Amino acid sequence: MSLDKYKEKRNFQISPEPSGKPHSGASSKRHLLYVIQKHRASQLHYDFRLEFRGVLLSWAVPKGPSLDPSVKRLAMQVEDHPLEYGNFEGVIPEGEYGGGTVMVWDAGEWVPESANVEAALEKGDLKFTLQGKKLQGSWVLVRTRGFGSKPDKSWLLIKHRDKYASDKDITVSQPRSVLSKRLLAEIARDNDGDIERAATGDPEKAKKRKVAKPGKSPMNKKRAKR
Repeated sequence: MSLDKYKEKRNFQISPEPSGKPHSGASSKRHLLYVIQKHRASQLHYDFRLEFRGVLLSWAVPKGPSLDPSVKRLAMQVEDHPLEYGNFEGVIPEGEYGGGTVMVWDAGEWVPESANVEAALEKGDLKFTLQGKKLQGSWVLVRTRGFGSKPDKSWLLIKHRDKYASDKDITVSQPRSVLSKRLLAEIARDNDGDIERAATGDPEKAKKRKVAKPGKSPMNKKRAKR
């Protein structure tokens, strides 16, 4: 697990995203950070993130998660992100990598169902339980070869059939942030001043943005339990 690609893609003098740092993370931990960020960049998508070995393993899910076990959502694996990214909500300036509005759409913890997470990732069949504010119950990420230009990075996110399964479209029924309760448009509006400062080349002012209070962030709530 590495943050090299994450850092190569970003200019932290302009982007308000956290630069992050590696964290020691034992694979034996059973309760790990889980986050989904709704991201309106060139196209709207949902970034699905699972903590493992000190980073957030990340997949871009174009249509967002589905509670319907019969629906298989394409999930393209992207670069690992720092754990600090689990708190990030704001606007990445236009022209920067991933430029657009980011919302913490769901957050909580995940518990591996696979006995060996590293082996499951290598095999391309990771089963887990989500304990989020919106998503709960049993899920699986399955690698599928043959989709898109990067077949080794193509996965499917699928809900297992349990009491949390539903045909309800949760992305429509619950559109707000679990941190600030804002909609994407409200986050963009609240950060208009920061975008203008970023465009003028003032990196210190550009980094100022609205985020949840520390005591309410998924990162701090999870750490407090330990």
